[in-house]
Amino acid sequence: MNTETAGDPIEALTFDLRGETFALEAGLVREVLDLLPETGVPGAPPFVSAVINFRGRIIPLVDLRVAFDMEAAEPTIDSRIVVIEYDLDGEPTLIGLRADKVHEVTTIDRAVTEEAPRVGLQWRADFIRLLARRDGDVIVIPDLDQIFAARGRSGASVTSLHAIQS
Repeated sequence: MNTETAGDPIEALTFDLRGETFALEAGLVREVLDLLPETGVPGAPPFVSAVINFRGRIIPLVDLRVAFDMEAAEPTIDSRIVVIEYDLDGEPTLIGLRADKVHEVTTIDRAVTEEAPRVGLQWRADFIRLLARRDGDVIVIPDLDQIFAARGRSGASVTSLHAIQS
């Protein structure tokens, strides 16, 4: 995500994964789509096991639930694909992210955010950029750099699949 000063609020798109609320910097989001037909990629890890056709371009479809060791779930009427543009290996890359439900673009005040604790979390702390409190709930802001780097070490990765876009 972009580097911001400590006082700048975060404009973010909130979405659910297995009942947990996550947020991505709104500037990364290009579009929110209804589900599209997926093409499986033989030998690819579950994290990025399919590609989709987005406006005539083939883009990888990433399942953040895998990064956070959540069980996969069948799509529902609320399931969506969030298309982001993210810098991978020095070039802007379109990536689809599965979401169980997309909520809204909202402003997250920096005063209600904190770094993830090193212990006591059910997920890898390095996969979490920030935690934010809102209305008694916690919003997880993932660290996509760490997630893509860690998940990119196995077989076919987001990094290698983005070459398909050419």
